[in-house]
Amino acid sequence: MLLVHLTSTNNRNSVLRSGIKPQFHRQEYPKGVFAMPVIPDFYISHQWLRELKRSGQRNICGVYFRIPDEQEVYVGHYNRQHLHITVAEAAGIIMQAKNPQGYEVFIPRKIAANEIKHIKALPQVLGWRYYPEAHGKKPCGCPVCLLRGEIKSRKIRQAWEEG
Repeated sequence: MLLVHLTSTNNRNSVLRSGIKPQFHRQEYPKGVFAMPVIPDFYISHQWLRELKRSGQRNICGVYFRIPDEQEVYVGHYNRQHLHITVAEAAGIIMQAKNPQGYEVFIPRKIAANEIKHIKALPQVLGWRYYPEAHGKKPCGCPVCLLRGEIKSRKIRQAWEEG
């Protein structure tokens, strides 16, 4: 199964040399790597790009890698309980979902350098910000939802405080 992991362009050489190092996710899951299956819908496969840019990354690239279809992964919507199934089943769930925005795949291991097929520059305007259905809605300006230093955060917070 071919998957894509989004990371800063600054990590490109390190990823090619050492692979994708696992990160801590939540207490209920071990360390691992977030990714999305490469499916016919380019937008869905790369939907997390704009949300990841909110953390301060300027340029994000796609790291494409292949893992066995039988690999056990966690899949689910980002704010719900995840299922522990094979990566092939996870891709099927995402492709058959009524609204696949917000889904994520979590691989509980490191991705080795020899599993990486290529790294590709991506359009930097793909995906959603704040939450999948946020397009066309005013963002919440409360201190919990809006981080300091985000794009237009001062104007959004002022409008929220006034309204």
